Amino acid sequence: MTNEAQPQTITLPGAPKSAPGSRLLQGRGRGPWIALGILLALAGVGVYLRTSHNAPATRYVSVAATRGDITRTAAATGTVNPELTIIVGSYVSGVLEQLYCDYNTRVKAGQVCAKIDPRPYQTLVDQAKANLAVAKAQLVKDQANLVYTNQNWERNRLLLKEDSVAKDAADQSKNNRDQAEAQVGFDQATIQQRQAELDSAQVNLDYTDITAPVSGTVVSRNVTQGQTLAASLQTPTLFLIATDLTRMQVDTNVSESDIGGIKEGDKATFSVDAFPNRVFSGVVTQVRQSPQTVQNVVTFDAVVSVDNTDLALKPGMTASTRIIVDQRANVLRAPNQALRYTPSAFAGAATPVKQGGGRLWVLRDGQPVAVDVVVGLDDENFTEIVQGDLHDGDKIIVGEERGASAH
Repeated sequence: MTNEAQPQTITLPGAPKSAPGSRLLQGRGRGPWIALGILLALAGVGVYLRTSHNAPATRYVSVAATRGDITRTAAATGTVNPELTIIVGSYVSGVLEQLYCDYNTRVKAGQVCAKIDPRPYQTLVDQAKANLAVAKAQLVKDQANLVYTNQNWERNRLLLKEDSVAKDAADQSKNNRDQAEAQVGFDQATIQQRQAELDSAQVNLDYTDITAPVSGTVVSRNVTQGQTLAASLQTPTLFLIATDLTRMQVDTNVSESDIGGIKEGDKATFSVDAFPNRVFSGVVTQVRQSPQTVQNVVTFDAVVSVDNTDLALKPGMTASTRIIVDQRANVLRAPNQALRYTPSAFAGAATPVKQGGGRLWVLRDGQPVAVDVVVGLDDENFTEIVQGDLHDGDKIIVGEERGASAH
């Protein structure tokens, strides 16, 4: 085998194991890492300083405290109706022979609006008249018989005193006279009966003329000429007459949660789809005690009367109504949003609000300051400030934003 020369290391007695050249090489290897660590530390300090100087400040959004009106309302839907609507029906049955009224016809009380064929009822009137005439003739006949029987009794009574007539003959004449008197009374009662029958037949005949019971305007017609009316089971409705269309009312369906605050005399406003840009005004004239339940929802009818001189409102229109339950004029007020706001910096450190009160955050010297207040009436947008360190023009904080600078 070939013997190659192998490198040899000569260690002198008392010398360290590592030569001075190897230690120099190791020191040079750690130097770059130390320099890199110093550079990273300097870079971190620079980033911290840069980000700390450029952190966005909190920008508070505020509105000024103002004075104004606060109105609490109860919302409800309803239907526009005339104040008084009269149903005109038929008392008797028959064929509708003539129609004299139609939609929108102005009528006066007693005016004939329709006529039922009167011939069947005229026949009954004629028959009743004939029966009455027979009864009267029978009375005349029986009255004449009474005169005769009375005279005969008087003669027999005188003869009986002289014993010139038999007692049985006198008693018979007296009996005939009494029967004649009874017959006359019966005839008089029969005449009254026949007269009542005639009056009843005449009433039915008069009912063939269907007249308007009140003056007003026909708002509905439910029959046509030639139609047969059957009044025996249920009175048919022929017309609806509104007495005065210049006075209307809105029958509103108010929920049971709002009805407690509504009373007669409350003002109300409403709108209808036909006039979306017009607001109508009215007054609550009645709060009816009769509840209406639809799908387990209980509502009450609050009647709102409204002037309709221009006849803009039509019966049956749907009205979106707001009834004014309470109102304050020229009071110090704050937005409802402000009473629910707490700055994020104080979210966990704010003290509890007293019962029945509220807390506002106001900008003073550019910093948010908590102001405890006593609140009063509120509506959809504002709350009345009854008591507290708040004045007109104070900047009330309603929100905050993150921006480049604070305001």
